[in-house]
Amino acid sequence: MVALQIRDVPEDMRDRLAAIAGERGQSLQAYLFDLLSDEVRRRDNLAVIEGFSAGRYRARLDTADVLDALRTGREERDAALGVPEGGE
Repeated sequence: MVALQIRDVPEDMRDRLAAIAGERGQSLQAYLFDLLSDEVRRRDNLAVIEGFSAGRYRARLDTADVLDALRTGREERDAALGVPEGGE
């Protein structure tokens, strides 16, 4: 593993980041590591989404299949939660 260093961080910014980390029960280092990890994961997710929109991946489902699966999943969820039909 490598070490990274960020120079010229204003003290008030460092203090605020440390406070946020403390609120989450983390050290500043752990909090910043989580922030960086989340950013990399989002970029990876965006690359996959862009791949789909560019046609690099072939989906086996059409829009109707996806909408039907969503509707079925929502109905099952609502039934498990005791939500009356129609969501009222």
